[in-house]
Amino acid sequence: MSSLILYLAGINLVTFAMFAWDKYSAIKGQWRIPEKTLLALALAGGSPGAIIAQQRLRHKARKQPFRFQLILIAGLQAVLLARQ
Repeated sequence: MSSLILYLAGINLVTFAMFAWDKYSAIKGQWRIPEKTLLALALAGGSPGAIIAQQRLRHKARKQPFRFQLILIAGLQAVLLARQ
């Protein structure tokens, strides 16, 4: 397995886990993970994990401008990937 595939698998697992932890924290009224951290994880390659977490966990799915920013990041990554 290439290191890029391992990296992408890892960053997406971490991103999903961070969304899950933030959802749990929101329910419990505890300290939350900053949105900029969640978006940075998406930007680092974790956008698929972030989008799956949004849909599966129903977390930050309606929150704007967060949702738009996440879609923008995923779109930019898709365009960059298509140009390779």
